Amino acid sequence: MTFGLAPSSAASMSTSAASTSLARMLEPAEWAAAGIPLLRNPREVVSGLHSRHHPGPATAVVAVLDQDERLCASASFTRRPVPPDGWVFRNALLAQLRRVIPHDLRRRTPVRTAVLLYCRDGDARWTEEDGAWMWGLRDACTLHGLRCGAYITLTRDGWQVLGEGRGGRRPNLDSAPEPFELSESPPPSPRTGGAASDVLRRAAAR
Repeated sequence: MTFGLAPSSAASMSTSAASTSLARMLEPAEWAAAGIPLLRNPREVVSGLHSRHHPGPATAVVAVLDQDERLCASASFTRRPVPPDGWVFRNALLAQLRRVIPHDLRRRTPVRTAVLLYCRDGDARWTEEDGAWMWGLRDACTLHGLRCGAYITLTRDGWQVLGEGRGGRRPNLDSAPEPFELSESPPPSPRTGGAASDVLRRAAAR
């Protein structure tokens, strides 16, 4: 008679949880095939968010842009030290979006776009952590009625729009933020009156 050790229920649950979390990430090919809209001027967006939030390592900056690529709202937060899981990242992003801007779920077609800038150590090559952020951004956008936009990493080598091959050396994780006034685009001609719209017009991303 041969005796063997059956895997414990705890080990089985751990393996199942790991498999599930791996499923909640997007490979670069999946991201490229998702039809993510291109930013007209990604460096302006990156520089603007870098100037506003001064992000450090393990900091995520989620921003909502209008149809003219002007900044509507943004928020930053530090990632908790947990294994990368798109579901966890989705919930964190969704909480920030709900805090800074109303949802667009009543619209038939999204008109605003959410982009994510994530600051991390390492080089610009895709990692499983990036894949989890991509999954989380896509799902959070769906649940908030937004169009899923670019995922951008910021490292000590510079910034990189994953899936597009566009990037630059500045800003980077070690560079000082540009003065705010230098990172602003000239405000567009007014469309509506009021102090609130003036503030939004002056928040153009760069």
